[in-house]
Amino acid sequence: MFWTSWFLAGLAVALAWPVPVFLSRAHWPARAPFAAMVLWQSIALAGGLSMIGAMLCYGLVPLGANLVEGLHGLVEVALGQESLDTLGITHAFALSAAALLTAHLLFTLWLTYFRINRQRRRHRELLHLLSSPSSDRPDTLVISHEAPVAYCLPGGSRSVTVLSDGLMTLLSEEELRAVLLHEETHLAQRHHLLLWAFAAWRSALPWLPTSKLAQRAVSSLIEIMADDVALRSVSKSTLVTAIALVASGSAQLPAAALVGGDADKIDTPATTSARLGRLLNPTPALGTGPQALIVAGAVLVLALPTALLIVPGILP
Repeated sequence: MFWTSWFLAGLAVALAWPVPVFLSRAHWPARAPFAAMVLWQSIALAGGLSMIGAMLCYGLVPLGANLVEGLHGLVEVALGQESLDTLGITHAFALSAAALLTAHLLFTLWLTYFRINRQRRRHRELLHLLSSPSSDRPDTLVISHEAPVAYCLPGGSRSVTVLSDGLMTLLSEEELRAVLLHEETHLAQRHHLLLWAFAAWRSALPWLPTSKLAQRAVSSLIEIMADDVALRSVSKSTLVTAIALVASGSAQLPAAALVGGDADKIDTPATTSARLGRLLNPTPALGTGPQALIVAGAVLVLALPTALLIVPGILP
């Protein structure tokens, strides 16, 4: 497992720095948002697996020729059937680091989930006090505010779309329909789960370029995917106008006003500019073949560290 550990360490470094930086600078993701989303998820998962796997494999080198044998030997050490001296200081340190990193990632994932759920619960309570149900739109709440604001509040069967009076007054029926289609797509495709996972990844490893770049890219990609769904039913000019008006409304509200809703995906000026630029200066979508290759590459990126860990004998 010695060479396996070093190979996984090299893969972890590549997925932590050059690969996400290169992907974040590429122009094709806007032409194939689903494929790009799959690739970002694969990079994040494979990077974490490689980091933990590298330390785990190196730590288990004295205990077996592969992961199964090594873990069996570790159990024997834990039960006192083998001497702890068998490991040595460096290998014991590597195993401790792997365990701590795993615990840190899992705890941060849970903590982020708990924090977001608590914020959404409080936000939902405020909405019950400050909003009223829409008379003609199911699962839609209306808040009394002159700024044109729209966002969605995930919550399973309790998911709702929130609109402001200002938005409904300012937008035409078609523009309002575009906004609703956009927000409903976020809920239907469960984009909040992606935002949760990448927010947790960034909280756990804020110094890692992958976490920051991935969160930013995923937030932008889900907006593009929701725009594409809306474009199936409304014209491009209608959607462009709706995006510009809603973005101006979000800028008028303090961030705290939307905490607990879909606040993590609220457009930044850069995201809004990219969305509008994509619609005003469209480029053709990537063909089915290139997109299939990207998805296959993403699967390969994740399969490589997985195979190295679970299939004995690939690398000594």
